[in-house]
Amino acid sequence: MNILNLLEWTADRREGRIETKRSTSYNGVDLSTKQMRKMSTLSAGQLLEMAKFVIPPLQYSKHKGQAGRVAVIGGCKEYTGAPYFAAISALKAGADLSHVFCTEAASPVIKSYSPELIVHPVLDWTNSVEEILQWLPRFHSIIVGPGLGREEKILKSTSAVIEEAKQRKLPIVIDADGLFLVTQNPDIIKGYDNVVLTPNVAEFGRLYKKIFNKDADSEEPVESLKQLCCELGHVTIVHKGLHDIISDGDKVLTYSNPGSPRRCGGQGDLLSGSMGLFAAWAKFAQDRSTNEGSPTYKFGMQAAYLACALTRECSRRAFELNGRSMTTTDMISQIHPSFEHMFT
Repeated sequence: MNILNLLEWTADRREGRIETKRSTSYNGVDLSTKQMRKMSTLSAGQLLEMAKFVIPPLQYSKHKGQAGRVAVIGGCKEYTGAPYFAAISALKAGADLSHVFCTEAASPVIKSYSPELIVHPVLDWTNSVEEILQWLPRFHSIIVGPGLGREEKILKSTSAVIEEAKQRKLPIVIDADGLFLVTQNPDIIKGYDNVVLTPNVAEFGRLYKKIFNKDADSEEPVESLKQLCCELGHVTIVHKGLHDIISDGDKVLTYSNPGSPRRCGGQGDLLSGSMGLFAAWAKFAQDRSTNEGSPTYKFGMQAAYLACALTRECSRRAFELNGRSMTTTDMISQIHPSFEHMFT
C-alpha cells in the first residue's frame, strides 16, 4: 500500500514558508469525508506547542542521564551502519547516553564510528538476554530493529528483551528487522500501547496481511491504518511514505512537509533513533502532567510526529547543501540547526 496525494505541499523556501493545499484523492479515488475529518496536520504553532510540552529544557542543575538514556537493540556482521545511525541520532537530538547492543562481530566496527556510543557486543552470546536485562532498568526507552538481522537465535533473544521492557512499561520503538519479528509474532506487542511501529509501505502491507489475512484496502488507506492500530491494541503506527501518517487507532496525524527526493539508506534509522528519545521525553512529560489533564495526543503520537518533523527537516537541509551526494551522515549534521529552527 502506498499513501499518495493525501496532502499536496509546496515549499516557498525563499520566504521560509510552507503553503498547503488539501487533496481529496488517493490514486484517483476520492477519500471519504469520514477519513478527511479524522486526519490532522499541525500548524507550525501547534508543532512548537507540542515540542515545548515534550522537550525538557536544558538546565545546569541536571546530572548526566536525566535528559534521556536510550538503547538500540540491533547490529550484526552485515549491518553496522543502521544501529550507529539510530544511536547517534538519539544522542545528537539530546539524549545524555546512547547504548548499542549488537553482535560481537559488529561491535568493533560500530565502536570505530564513534567513541560517544556505549557498545555492548552481546547480542549473539548464549547468555545475551541476561546481559541485556541487567542494563534494562537504566534505560528510558529502547529502539529495536536497526541492523538486527533475522537469525533465529537473535530474534528469540530480542523477543525476551521486549517482554521484559513491557513489564517495565518502557517506551519501545520498533523498526526494520524488528518489524519482521513483529510480523512473525504480532502477539509480542499486541495490547502494549507504549510501542511505536515504523513500517514503510511493504512492511505495513505484510503486517496488515498477517493480522487480517487480506491486503489492505488501497481505497481506504487511513481506515486500514486505524484498523491495524486497533486490532493490535491501540499501538501507535507511523506509516512512512510520501506523507507520514501516524495513528493510534483513535486519532490520525499526517506530516507532509517536504524532505528531499534523495532516498539514501539510513534515513529511517535517524527517524527511529530520534523517535526513541522523543518517546522517552514524551513519557516524562505525560507523567508530569497527570494532574493537569491529558494532552491532546498520547505520548507515542507526540514522539512520532516530532521525529517525523525533525527527520524531514534534516533531509531537506542536507539535500540543499549536498544534492545527489547527500547521505545520512549529512542529515545527522543537520540535527542541531533543524532542531533549533523547528522546536525553539
